[in-house]
Amino acid sequence: MDPVSSAVLAKALDGLSRRMDVIASNIANANSRGFSPQQVRFEDALRLAASHNASEVAAVPITVEPVQGQKSGEVRMDLEVLEASQTAGRYSAMLGLLGREFELSRIAVGGGQG
Repeated sequence: MDPVSSAVLAKALDGLSRRMDVIASNIANANSRGFSPQQVRFEDALRLAASHNASEVAAVPITVEPVQGQKSGEVRMDLEVLEASQTAGRYSAMLGLLGREFELSRIAVGGGQG
């Protein structure tokens, strides 16, 4: 795997993991007075950095910010569960890519014998 793809994969896994943590916090604190739900943003910056080099990808910030359009104390459980499901699917897909890459490396190191 080339360095940029490797960096994108690592940053995406970090961002998706952080998003799951934030979603869990949103769900856990849904009934807490004054709690403001948060969201994680990184995809747009990652997409832009991926067209450059691995060091720019590594420098992409994973930002946590308030959910736009929701008042303090208002957690939309339906949206949180949907986002958790989508995030888990993306994370699983990324792990699948990583696993296939490791398998290809293992075969290459083994002289082509699986």
